Order: sequence, then C-alpha cells, then structure tokens
Amino acid sequence: MHGPEILVRTLSKRTRVDSYDNRWQYHSRSDHHSKVACWGITFDLLQCSPLLRRHIETGKVGFGINHEMRDFVHDRKKNLDLVLCTPSGAMDESAFTLADMIADYEIELSSEEENQLSELPNLRRVRVGSVLMALEAKACMTAHQRALPRLYDELNSSHLTVHGASDQAIAAGFVMVNISRRYLSPDLNKRNRAIDPAWSTHDQPRDAQLAVDKVRQLPRRSRTGDTGYDALAIVVIDCANDGSPVRLLTTPPAPQQGDIYHYDSMIDRLAHIYATRFRDL
Repeated sequence: MHGPEILVRTLSKRTRVDSYDNRWQYHSRSDHHSKVACWGITFDLLQCSPLLRRHIETGKVGFGINHEMRDFVHDRKKNLDLVLCTPSGAMDESAFTLADMIADYEIELSSEEENQLSELPNLRRVRVGSVLMALEAKACMTAHQRALPRLYDELNSSHLTVHGASDQAIAAGFVMVNISRRYLSPDLNKRNRAIDPAWSTHDQPRDAQLAVDKVRQLPRRSRTGDTGYDALAIVVIDCANDGSPVRLLTTPPAPQQGDIYHYDSMIDRLAHIYATRFRDL
C-alpha cells in the first residue's frame, strides 16, 4: 500500500500559500491534504480490485470531486471529498483524470508508483450518476482535545449523509492524526511566522491517543441497512509544519497491522465490499 507514504511525502513540501505569502505544508483552510489522502486511497484500491479496474475500462465507473450528497431521509447535504460513481451521461474521453490530479495537487510519487499508475486504466472525472463509494478524509493536527467534538461530528455526519442518500453506497473514512510535540499553526502565525513564530505545544503521545480513541468510537457497519462506516482508517503522522519532513508513525498509538483501523485493512475491506456489492454493475 502506498497511500500513507504518498501523503507524508507530499505534505513534506511547502505548497500551501496564505494571504501573507507564508508557505505551509498543511493549512486547515485548504482541502489539499484531504484530496491527496483520497487520491492515495483510490490509487491503492485500483491495484487491489480487479473488478473496479474492469468497470473503469468499460466506462461504467468514473469519479467526482467535492460531490454534494443529499440525505433523502433528513434532507441534509454534505460535500464529499471524492466519490466513485456511475457516469450520468456519456463518458468524455478527454475529461480530467485521476492522473491529472497529480499536477493540480502537487502529489509526490516515487518512480515505482509512477510506473504502477501507468499500468492502471484511466479513471475519469464524470458528471455523477449513482454514487458507489464516497471517501471522506479529515485531519486532527493541533489542539487535539478541543478539536475532537467537531472532528467526530463531521465524520459522523458523512456516513449518515452517504447512507441516507444511498444505503448501497460504500462510506469510507480516513483520519490523519498529528503526534508532533510542537506545531506551527497557520492561524496563529499569519504575520509573524518569519520574525517571531508562535509554537503550539502538545502533550504527546497523550493528545494523539485521545484523537485516535475518539475516532474509534465512530459507528461501523458490516452490512447494508445498519448505521456506520463501511471502512475506516487512522494514520498517525509527525508534522511540525515548519518545513521539516513529515514522518509516518508505525508504532502505537498508530493502529497496527491486523487492526481494523489500519490503512491496509481499510483498503482490503473496500476491495472486498466493492467486489460483493457491485459485481452485477
């Protein structure tokens, strides 16, 4: 699986620019990190799901970005980071592709990953018909304890909206938790970053563990008709947001191999659910 490594490699570059010309690796007002995470998930899923590759090759499946889903039951709506879907109308062979996102989001791939991507079918952006899978990515980077209620509510509303719109759709969640002991917040360093930076400090690994534990409380489901995420992953990173390389943590509190919240487990589960739920697409 390559998604988490692609994410930390990409976030190690200072590509987000604020209104004061500060350059950041991560900015809470930007959706860059979530789109990169969803790109990596899709990339890994394509390699693990022969059925999905076949559906793409035959023009049955495309993708949408920031697609608004509306809960039929409660009439609530939410924009999802990335959806895999059937196209509404004819497939445009010149449409924006998953590979085109690399330049738009300045995604950093290794030569091996570039070779693997070249062997995959072209997943194209389409006018969304029926949503088959909805991906939602969130981050908890600083002020962990204060951020947890909102993080939980945003993630919880995602699967409720997805399944309120279509119970057959697969709802997948991805959460990135920061374990850095100090952090340069864009909100606290708008004018003074270069001269007198204001550092946020964290009690680690306690703060990261609190966030991981909160995400683990989100409801999950094992079959249609139930409430919860179909698959959910937690990734722990070390990001000071000061230009230093971002590091992927593989030791606790990061979920370990075999844990249902481990990234590999999520991809395997998504591939399995897709194969069983949409085999007759």
